[in-house]
Amino acid sequence: MPTPLPQDLSTTQRRDAILEQLQRQGVVRVRDLAKHFAVSTVTVRADLAAMEEEGLLRREHGGAVRTLPGRTLLTSLSGMEERQGLNSTQKRAIAAAASRHVRPRDIILIDAGTTAVEMVPFLTEVEDITIVTNALNVAAAVGAHLRCRLILLGGTYSRTSSSTLGPQALHALSEFNISRLFLGTQAFDAASGLTDTTTEIAQMKRAMIDASREVYLLADSSKWEKAGFIKVAPLNKVHHVISDDALSACAIRAIKEAGPRCEIV
Repeated sequence: MPTPLPQDLSTTQRRDAILEQLQRQGVVRVRDLAKHFAVSTVTVRADLAAMEEEGLLRREHGGAVRTLPGRTLLTSLSGMEERQGLNSTQKRAIAAAASRHVRPRDIILIDAGTTAVEMVPFLTEVEDITIVTNALNVAAAVGAHLRCRLILLGGTYSRTSSSTLGPQALHALSEFNISRLFLGTQAFDAASGLTDTTTEIAQMKRAMIDASREVYLLADSSKWEKAGFIKVAPLNKVHHVISDDALSACAIRAIKEAGPRCEIV
């Protein structure tokens, strides 16, 4: 029996085909689906709504993204003030451990985020360091606590991440040879690696990794087994993961198998 053409599929067959495409690509667009199946955008939206009710996908503006079993899918970044209050004790412990890896005369890159910024007060005894950052909160903390060389990368200001992003920031970063990068993430796991919520943030993090000789991921245990909308890098691009003692033994084993050392505080 010949395989039916896309426009000849029943509703069930069409939804199965949408799900198959979603599993391959991770995202589908209403207009693309309507064109492929020769149906109206109203029909496609009805399909996606029904599939969302079944937990098969999550609708977003103009399309849908797949849901990942056992993981929370993050599609937007919470505000800085909201994130600062989450897991603050764990973040300070992780930051304190991270600061012990900084050596005199290091050129370190501190990513935007609410964990990495907590490193700054712990760096007062480290001599002759240079701190490079695209994060305004990090720059403010350095100004308040440290007397060291501070380089703030220019670019387009993102209010949500309190950082500079875009082509200017990427170009500025490309000029540096970084000793150690202290990187944050919205989510990470063994399958997808580091993931985040916007293309611009992901591009900046990739550039940070490429510019650095050693990469330290600072991520509390709540970030594990979540997945952001955009892939940043596989776990094997990271040299050290520093997390808290609520991270499961299974997670620690998966991280080590991927390549990084894992330090638990």
